Amino acid sequence: MISTLEGTVNFRDIGGLPLTGGGKTASGVLCRSDALNSLTPRGLECLAGSAIDVIVDYRTPGEQEMAPDRLPAGRPLTTVEMSLFEGAFTGMAQEKMQQASRSGDPDAAARAVQAAVAQLPSLGELYTGMLQDGGAAFAATARRVAASRHGSATLVHCTAGKDRTGVAIALILSAVGVEPEAVTADYERSESNLAGAWADRMLGMIAGMGVPLSEEIITLVTRAPAEALTVAMEWVAAEHGGAANYLLASGLSGAELEVLGRRLRA
Repeated sequence: MISTLEGTVNFRDIGGLPLTGGGKTASGVLCRSDALNSLTPRGLECLAGSAIDVIVDYRTPGEQEMAPDRLPAGRPLTTVEMSLFEGAFTGMAQEKMQQASRSGDPDAAARAVQAAVAQLPSLGELYTGMLQDGGAAFAATARRVAASRHGSATLVHCTAGKDRTGVAIALILSAVGVEPEAVTADYERSESNLAGAWADRMLGMIAGMGVPLSEEIITLVTRAPAEALTVAMEWVAAEHGGAANYLLASGLSGAELEVLGRRLRA
């Protein structure tokens, strides 16, 4: 299985994570990433030659229109669009920038972003809202992974690959018994992956629209603090008794959950 995908900054295979009671997650079954709109020719070649045959895209239609995934022309891939508007702040800012360039009225776009910023919750609250509204999409993602044929992989992504994708992956990993510390560590890894040029570009874009770069904005766009995921998973535990029960309540069947566990065990 490929370990990197040139043109992304937050791609990884979730294989090798420790399971409670022993064992590890299988490689070549489930991958996560930021958007695929900047894949290089080498990245496209690697994707074409990989086991990935299903791509789950959590981005909104506006995000997809502005930055469509680059996919290999000679390799058929199934793309499943499961738009989740919660967690889409970075994509929303990008969309407003695109609208500004089209309309010739950047001030109006900046005001729209500033209005949205004024109503933003904390990252933990954002995740909780995502869980409350996105259960069907998260269950459908788990179902896709469970239904994947042996020797094939599913890639899940959004814009940054840390929020919508982060919650989805944390749910799946927790549901199949990955040790909680490893789930959190995988989530936190996104922050270091996004640091540098990617984070600077996103923050520069937002600052260029007249939005002050407060600690809250910087966290929402570029950071993956453990406490945010803890808030989300504590909500899952309190409301459903755990990630497995959450996915079952959201439409995943018991049989699919069992298959999911088998697919993700090395």
